[in-house]
Amino acid sequence: MAEDTQDDFKSSGAPKPGVLSLAIKEKAALYAAYMPFLKGGGLFIPTNKPFKIGEEVFMLLNLIDDPVKLKVVGHVVWVSPTTQASRPQGIGVQFSDKDVGVEARNKIEGLLGSALKSSRPTHTM
Repeated sequence: MAEDTQDDFKSSGAPKPGVLSLAIKEKAALYAAYMPFLKGGGLFIPTNKPFKIGEEVFMLLNLIDDPVKLKVVGHVVWVSPTTQASRPQGIGVQFSDKDVGVEARNKIEGLLGSALKSSRPTHTM
């Protein structure tokens, strides 16, 4: 489950957007969370915190064995308010089309490689 953290992003008096920290340690978990069908890519993030469609979120992503955390901005495009069948509660976040969002998509797709063409179920489809 994603952790909330506000320390790594500062805001100038405006309402603080959601900040989520997510460590994905296995390729299978990355495959299940990645949403390649979104323009620019995105991730499903398990969380029980309430979010609204369109809400801006900041993600601290730690992927597989990479020691570098990516600080990615995105917008909520999917909300699963409760666990349904085998699908966990959480949100789908579309990556920003800015540099780090593009970098995150490229890094994830590089890690997944040919697995992207798999028909195995994911957290969203």
